[in-house]
Amino acid sequence: MMIRRPAVAGSFYPADPQELRETIARSYLHPLGPGTLPPSGESARGVRACLCPHAGYEYSGPVAAHSYFWLSSLRKPELVVVLGPNHYGIGSGISTFREGVWETPLGRVPIDSAASKKLVELTGIIDYDPEAHKREHSIEVQLPFLQSIYGEFPFLPICLAFQDVETAREIGKGIAELLRGRDAILIASSDLTHYEPAVTAREKDAALLEAVQGLDTDVFYRILEERHVTACGYGAIATVMEASGRLGFKRGELHKYATSGETTGDYDAVVGYPSVSFG
Repeated sequence: MMIRRPAVAGSFYPADPQELRETIARSYLHPLGPGTLPPSGESARGVRACLCPHAGYEYSGPVAAHSYFWLSSLRKPELVVVLGPNHYGIGSGISTFREGVWETPLGRVPIDSAASKKLVELTGIIDYDPEAHKREHSIEVQLPFLQSIYGEFPFLPICLAFQDVETAREIGKGIAELLRGRDAILIASSDLTHYEPAVTAREKDAALLEAVQGLDTDVFYRILEERHVTACGYGAIATVMEASGRLGFKRGELHKYATSGETTGDYDAVVGYPSVSFG
């Protein structure tokens, strides 16, 4: 069985299971977080889609907690799909796993082999390439938050080096077909503007988030180019926007936006962190 070992445990989040659970709980209770732990025993059904940041928990964990607080309303999902960028440029342009498990300090998460096979067939542009995922953190950091809510769940990771609009539309179409009629979670993992003054970052990110909330992919890519917004996972965001529109969602809701400056105190070169849900 193929096992994908954690690449950033001990750096982006604690490697000790108990410390990791405590860190996640603090993210919810942080002044930038929801202010309370997620409820249990919820029974909402259908597809839940969101945008969630992926920096170290110390920096973006409280903003990410808003997304997971919202996702916790769904009863145990039949499938969780997480899309993130390929920061290292290793492996295939669009990649997933055929089979196996992903490991974190909180346990193992199994790949949904049937869902993986179906999405590869539906799109025709996704490769099976575990090497592309080996060092990538953007998908991995979402798993402990999900495990703290659901325990074990079927999982499908998609790593994007190709982030153009045509790719986003093709994969978004396939994901919508894959998830329609299921109780499922769909996550775009991305931070927004990188290493600019907080005032500039907030202005650029606010414009981009307007397009995200409007599910307008054309405007989204136009703002990316015109405003030079350095969102690392823009293709993941656009793919989830496309899938959300095809699933009948009308608009996104901004739950929280903050920058790294609000945790580090350095407002001269910040990273923007978004939490958005679609419904």
